[in-house]
Amino acid sequence: MRVLGVNAIYHDPSAALVVDGEVVAAAEEERFSRRKHGKRPVPFSAWELPELSMRWCLERAGLTPADVDVVAYSFDPELSKSAEDLGLHDPWDHLRTTYAQNVGGFLRSALPGIEHARLHHVPHHVAHAASAALASPFPTSSVLVLDGRGERASHLAGRYEGGRIEVFTTQELPHSLGLLYESLTEHLGFLRSSDEYKVMALASYGRPRFLEQLREHVYATGDGGFVAEIPDWTRFASRRVDDGTWGGEHADLASSVQVRLEEVLVDLARWLHERTGDRVLTMAGGIALNCVANSRIWRESGFEEVWVQPAAGDAGTSLGAALQAAAELGEPVRPMPGADLGREWDDAQLAQWLRGARVPFTTPPPERFAQDVADVLAADGVVAWFDGRSEFGPRALGHRSLLAHPGHAENLERMNDVKGREQFRPVAPMVLLDRAPEIFSDGPLPSPYMLFVHRVADAWRDRIPAAVHVDGTARIQTVDPARQPRLGATIEAFADRTGLPVVINTSLNTAGRPMVDDPRDALELFGSAPVDLLVLGPHLVRRADVFAAAGSPRPAGGAVDDPPGDAARGGEGATA
Repeated sequence: MRVLGVNAIYHDPSAALVVDGEVVAAAEEERFSRRKHGKRPVPFSAWELPELSMRWCLERAGLTPADVDVVAYSFDPELSKSAEDLGLHDPWDHLRTTYAQNVGGFLRSALPGIEHARLHHVPHHVAHAASAALASPFPTSSVLVLDGRGERASHLAGRYEGGRIEVFTTQELPHSLGLLYESLTEHLGFLRSSDEYKVMALASYGRPRFLEQLREHVYATGDGGFVAEIPDWTRFASRRVDDGTWGGEHADLASSVQVRLEEVLVDLARWLHERTGDRVLTMAGGIALNCVANSRIWRESGFEEVWVQPAAGDAGTSLGAALQAAAELGEPVRPMPGADLGREWDDAQLAQWLRGARVPFTTPPPERFAQDVADVLAADGVVAWFDGRSEFGPRALGHRSLLAHPGHAENLERMNDVKGREQFRPVAPMVLLDRAPEIFSDGPLPSPYMLFVHRVADAWRDRIPAAVHVDGTARIQTVDPARQPRLGATIEAFADRTGLPVVINTSLNTAGRPMVDDPRDALELFGSAPVDLLVLGPHLVRRADVFAAAGSPRPAGGAVDDPPGDAARGGEGATA
């Protein structure tokens, strides 16, 4: 059975393809359109489908729209209520329901030939839940979903066993921890439904001095639900203008809300654990991207394992909808193989891109590759790393990353300058899996998706200062060389040179732009940002060589061929 999952109704539009129960592809529309988050989450945009990512998912599997058996759409208009009934203030919210009711027509227009596929509306929070529980490596788990909103709720607590979900409770709107956090994001001068992660980073610089007052507005109710009343934020701090300054009362307010969010989430997870007694909790929804809260849930909820789906926000509901529809139609589904579910190009295609761009490059033998990259990192160079299939979700996990030396404290400011972003933002350490326990604690290991924070051991804080956040923690990614051999070998070679089995990592993009996805994106970033080395698969482009070759008609990497055609632009040429 071929199931195409589609997320379109709110934000981060995406598509995913499940064939015979196996996750074949998943991608966010922003990686193709180059528009951050794909679109703004307003009712007027709800009709816009992720056309580019839908087409690519089918191309990846060698399918046409006529080959699709089921389209699973992650919103069920039959569950909708009016904004007035939900206690929300949005006179145009009904457009979302109207567009969802008519999505079949939009699909037929976007993908001619798909009209024979069955349309399956999957409730929004069930799609989130399936993206966690069915995509996880655990056949049975409790599942907790929290986000801004779905059709009429903002939360789901339940359990998956044998591919089937039992829903215990949901929290009806207008109470929403996600909308509370979004409101705070806007008050603090950031972009709502986009920059919530900045609030989490800012919180570490403040004190939770408004916590007691917030407990009057936000609390668990003891029955699996909660109250979340959005207060008048000006009681605590003036509205911030994003003028580049930060700290003080605004950091204190961010800290207070963050701590209260953590407390309520732990209460909800404890209630669910008492109900099920399960060993494993799986999580999704935008709030599950709050890695500080995730680690606290892992420590305090009673669950032995906490697994968070790497595309936990709305993008992941395309994956969840596809898995849920397949399971409901009797298809045994298998866990997602990893977060690297997007586009890739083979070595020859990448070389053709470089020749077409007239960029000098080298292709060292495999046994030399890691040594050459480690030399640049050890010499304090910044490396743009493009390797394999792109990541599904907001975290750069060693496929589209910026890497640097963690041993120099100034590299935190340097990396933020490269990306053109706020200086309170941390970067994340990648650490060799077998070395992680000696450096990081108070969080689950392994941690391959960068969705938890860990305490950095005292003996290591001065050794890897660029990787340590102001509160002494780090949001780590463990790297298994068996799973990512090229990256693993590079970190091992770096450790041989420096004694540090860690590099710092941030996403391969600049501020306000989506993560790099195709070779053109990588070359554009390399040409505009102060990066010393571009890794494009097995090929290396050194900034010094580019400057040395300026004005030369022939690149050092080989003869100048004709520029790549349609295939190299990421259409049919992307490896299927």
